[in-house]
Amino acid sequence: MLLNIKNLHVSIGGKEILKGLNLGVNEGEIHAIMGPNGTGKSTLAAAITGREGYEITEGEIWYKGKNIVGMSPEDRANEGIFLSFQYPVEIPGVSIQNFMRTAVNSKREYQGLPPMSTVEFMKMMKEKQAMVEITEKLQNRFVNVGYSGGEKKKNEIFQMAMLEPSLAILDETDSGLDIDALRIVAHGVNQLHNSENAFVVITHYQRLLDYIVPDFVHVMYDGRIVKTGGKTLALELEEKGYEWIKEL
Repeated sequence: MLLNIKNLHVSIGGKEILKGLNLGVNEGEIHAIMGPNGTGKSTLAAAITGREGYEITEGEIWYKGKNIVGMSPEDRANEGIFLSFQYPVEIPGVSIQNFMRTAVNSKREYQGLPPMSTVEFMKMMKEKQAMVEITEKLQNRFVNVGYSGGEKKKNEIFQMAMLEPSLAILDETDSGLDIDALRIVAHGVNQLHNSENAFVVITHYQRLLDYIVPDFVHVMYDGRIVKTGGKTLALELEEKGYEWIKEL
């Protein structure tokens, strides 16, 4: 199993958000996490990636056979965990080309590999840009500075393509996207998905799952996964809303 979360309890500022969550993800699978605001979906993403301020008070997070609780966010990223943020940050003064070259070579160094040559890097960058329909002029702009919402999300999918993670977590990556941008982002995800990696897609809306078809849909409520099903569960949520899950 690629990711195995056991009885996970997570607190923020002394308030418990996750209350005994269990989740298993195998290579080749796409899992959708759905649920109303405040149920812990983004907290789950933060706990997996090691974000500061999220205290794991109980439970384990196993990834590739290692319990990664206590591992730094940087090492988790270098181990192949990628997080697409709901609100991508701007980095003034740093071009996407330089940013990605540093990130790619940092991961290679962690893996004991030599830095990628300029020719290799530029070839790879061109291939991945085409995959997510990003124009080449974007590579010299500062990271996310002056980008539209759709450009920021497409840029994150491009970063994911460059880093080739084993586990990608998309935290409401569909937030604020129009249909065209949503289609391009989903196309990039579907292009990247293969039998050796896995995706955890956190979303409020069923519409994203029209483009990225999940193997499993999990419903979160009050810090736990309360129901799991297939794609039809997302359609049921779209029809009924979230009120009915309080009874589960």
